[in-house]
Amino acid sequence: MLAGSPHAASRPLPRPTSARSRDARRTGRLIVTAGAEIPWNARVLRRQDPSDHVRVLWIAPDAGTVQTFEPGQFIQVGWPKPPDPDAPPGRVRWIKRSYSIASSPAQRMAYELFLAVVPGGLLTPRLFHLAEGDRVWCDDVPKGHFTLERVPPGQHVVAFATGTGIAPFVSMLRHYRGTGRWRKLTIVWGSRAGNDLVYDAELRAVAAADPTVRYVPVLSREPESNAWPGLRGHVQVVLEESAFTQASGEPLVSAGTHALLCGNPAMIEDVRARLEARGFLLDKIREPGNLHFERYW
Repeated sequence: MLAGSPHAASRPLPRPTSARSRDARRTGRLIVTAGAEIPWNARVLRRQDPSDHVRVLWIAPDAGTVQTFEPGQFIQVGWPKPPDPDAPPGRVRWIKRSYSIASSPAQRMAYELFLAVVPGGLLTPRLFHLAEGDRVWCDDVPKGHFTLERVPPGQHVVAFATGTGIAPFVSMLRHYRGTGRWRKLTIVWGSRAGNDLVYDAELRAVAAADPTVRYVPVLSREPESNAWPGLRGHVQVVLEESAFTQASGEPLVSAGTHALLCGNPAMIEDVRARLEARGFLLDKIREPGNLHFERYW
């Protein structure tokens, strides 16, 4: 989070305006193939730019409200592919990517998405240039199984995230905080630099006010000259027994604990192996376990 910036939940979203008042680029009348108008169905309601390579976008469906979803689920966002002379007339082809929802299901106006630009990518560079009011496409229904559905109440939920993989945990925290859904929630968030910690102020404030929530940020590329008071390296440093006990207030044991991993596949594979060595079992459809993960690319 940039110094002085409000956290994601501190500023009210702007009121919806009619899409019909937008210009042709925003209302989706750009022709892709002969006879085809782009069927936009949403717009950017708000945008936040914490740094050059991360964005927070609030995507508002034209229907006026978002669909019901479970914290941890994702929504697909799309942009038209370049015109294809060989495509059937009237057809629009899409570039689509899935993004976990950071907002709570109680926020009905828009989906809050946390994005990191992918250099040379087909979609994120386009999304990064969208302004408030610009048109976009999003899926009708959120999807995904990376939720707390298979986590019994009263557990110690340990969340390991890297980069934008923090989004599903922010949604879970916002929705379930104060409901007794967990005995304790420990969030370990690894990022490159302090400016990328978009939800840092919000997470610190919650952890300071709620004794059931612990928050541990870890930076891997913050310059040594900066006065970063927290941990440096990767999220794996918190797996050291003394480090985890200090961060969470209790040792990391498999009994009564569910671990959720989201983000960089390399992190997931490494942390998964370390947790399995401690007795954690991978959760499968027919074999319930206490280790859950979702890769982010």
